Amino acid sequence: MNASRAYLLLAAAGLLLPWYFNLAYLGGGGSLAPGAFLAAVSANALTSAITWDVYIAAAVASVWMVRDAPRSGVRRPWLYVVLCFAVGLAFAYPLYLARREAAGADR
Repeated sequence: MNASRAYLLLAAAGLLLPWYFNLAYLGGGGSLAPGAFLAAVSANALTSAITWDVYIAAAVASVWMVRDAPRSGVRRPWLYVVLCFAVGLAFAYPLYLARREAAGADR
């Protein structure tokens, strides 16, 4: 299996697995309203740690993608930044890497 295909499989997993739980949260009465959402993602020290870890990693990945895109030939890097925060880092980052691989950045 080539790297691009592996990245696409990871992007699919990064979309499906987290969103299974996101939909379960919303279906169980959860809310995306800022107050309710922040209370849910800060329910305890572990969820707070995971939340901040992912948000910081998403910010770092976003900066890297925007800076890397001109060198690697990936167009519209801001699309991946939006996907990172609207859909999830586990989806957007491997999708970016698949596109980067397809553009021949590492050849």
